[in-house]
Amino acid sequence: MGRGRAKAKQTKVARELKYYSPDTDLSSLERELHGSAPSLPSTRVAESDSDEDDDYDKWASGRR
Repeated sequence: MGRGRAKAKQTKVARELKYYSPDTDLSSLERELHGSAPSLPSTRVAESDSDEDDDYDKWASGRR
């Protein structure tokens, strides 16, 4: 039974998001576009990612 109320709330939230238009700070946007290029993030792999790859290496090498 509570589906109608949940759907009505979802519809209300979706409508608010669709028609919401925040004030645009054009001078801030201009500074951002004409400013210096941001530094690129490092491409270093996180430790958890490298550990994850090691777990599957033993199976990957057997199937080649």
